[in-house]
Amino acid sequence: MLWRIYAGYAALILLSIGLVGYLVADRIEDDTRREIQTSLQARALMLRELASPLLAADGGALETEGLQERIRDLGAAIRTRLTVIAVDGRVLADSELDPLRMENHADRPEVTAARSSGEGRVTRISTTLGIEMVYLAYPVIHEGQMCGTVRASLPLSEVGQRLAQLRGLVILTALVASVAALIIGFQVARGVVRPLTAMTEAATAMAEGDYERRIPSSRNDEIGGLARALNHLAASSLERMQTILTERNQLFAILSGMVEGVVAVDGDARVMHMNAVAARILRTPSTDCAGKAIREITRITDVAEVIESTLAGAGDSGRLVRLVEQPRDRVLEVHAAPLIGHAGEPRGAVVVLHDVTEINRLETVRRDFVANVSHELKTPITAIRGLVETMIDDEAMEPATSSRFLARIRDQSGRLSVLVSDLLSLSRLESESTALETRRLDLRDVVAWCSRAMQAAAELEDVSIKVDSPRAPIWMECDEEAMQLAIRNLLDNALKYTGRGGEVWLRVKEGEGTATVEVEDSGIGIEPHHLDRIFERFYRVDKARSRELGGTGLGLAIVKHVAIRHGGDVSVTSAVGRGSKFSIHLPVDGGPQISIESGSQAGS
Repeated sequence: MLWRIYAGYAALILLSIGLVGYLVADRIEDDTRREIQTSLQARALMLRELASPLLAADGGALETEGLQERIRDLGAAIRTRLTVIAVDGRVLADSELDPLRMENHADRPEVTAARSSGEGRVTRISTTLGIEMVYLAYPVIHEGQMCGTVRASLPLSEVGQRLAQLRGLVILTALVASVAALIIGFQVARGVVRPLTAMTEAATAMAEGDYERRIPSSRNDEIGGLARALNHLAASSLERMQTILTERNQLFAILSGMVEGVVAVDGDARVMHMNAVAARILRTPSTDCAGKAIREITRITDVAEVIESTLAGAGDSGRLVRLVEQPRDRVLEVHAAPLIGHAGEPRGAVVVLHDVTEINRLETVRRDFVANVSHELKTPITAIRGLVETMIDDEAMEPATSSRFLARIRDQSGRLSVLVSDLLSLSRLESESTALETRRLDLRDVVAWCSRAMQAAAELEDVSIKVDSPRAPIWMECDEEAMQLAIRNLLDNALKYTGRGGEVWLRVKEGEGTATVEVEDSGIGIEPHHLDRIFERFYRVDKARSRELGGTGLGLAIVKHVAIRHGGDVSVTSAVGRGSKFSIHLPVDGGPQISIESGSQAGS
């Protein structure tokens, strides 16, 4: 831009100076020529006045010699050739040559013209000098009679020299003016272009995200106003960009902190943003999805169909999707809403993915729990009611039959009492609002008490309980009653499913920050496909045998929740025909808490 502006400026300057120089030189040349003519005319007239008295008196030789001397001196003084010619053409005096040696000038063109018209102007080569000269001649008239001619002349080379000097002066002046104008023009052009260049660089930097760039704006002209406007634009853009970045970071933080998966797509169903939860749900890396079509990043066609339906103008849409996977099916709740542009047209869609697998599982567990509780309560209640009604209706019932019915009523009511007690215990353990009554105690004492409490039942089943405890105390904060209940439930199950003459081992171990209570039996064992669900409420491996032995199906669920409420977990290993080993893992004083997921064993 600098060179374009400067080139135009230089062309205008050179054209203007050239035109003006030409006109000035031409005018000066004309004026100089007129000045020379006027000067030559004045000298010729002066010569006429000087020679007129002599020519009129027809002076002798003495007067001619005096005229010659005067003419020579005068011509040298004014640098002009002066000539006095008699009426018959003889040269009486000449400022440069001896008149006696000169030819007759009667036929000279300027002399002839002067006699005929009163003035003779001729430019010709001098016959005497052999150079081109300018001649101006006037007749000398006395009392109406021509008495001679005077002539003044200048060499044409002198005239050309003077004109050349004038032309050189004009050209030199034009060149100096041009150089000065070009230098000034360059500074002016640079003064215009330099701030524009700075503005261009600043605008480019702003386009690339550098809103800190500022332009000097000390000028008070339009360029200074433009610079101030660009500075204001940069400051406003910086403020807006900071606001946008803050809002975007807040939005990303919100999306990242959501438990639901969020996917934003454009009008072509290409991913614009996906949070980590959505990537985990769709089984795809969140960092490699931007710009890809939704069907490229997931095999879940229902998600793509919901998005495409929303983009097609169907508005908000949703669907419950069940995915067949191992070890269990996944259930997703998919909801999509359109992203509306400034003109009201759909520009994309945002999809919210909610993994409701656990909620669905818990709902299934709740339904199963209600059904199982109803069934478990209904069985003893129905039996008691039937026995009582039979006894009421049969007033003549024999005492032996009556005693047998009363014994069965006692057994059913006991079973009902145990079931209600286990339900209350499980409810208390599951309730987060119910605090455990913990105190500092030695875990070995709890294990020893449980062993003694179950000794009678072990003798009845002809099973021996062997206790293995370390010598050093294992101190921990726990609810003694809840811990006793959990260990007794494990011992009770071990005694029931171990054949007569079998053995049950009760061990307590201490590791790095953890304590483990193990109950191992030599009984019938558990098949592998039952192990994932064995800690669920009312889940029984052998329902008939469990009810026959008086089990409620809640014992292992109570064990699991006791461990969870104490910050621990449970595990089981078993082999069919060789027995089972149940373990309660608990954090002890000074040891790290074990991070677990509620229901991880029960629902796995």
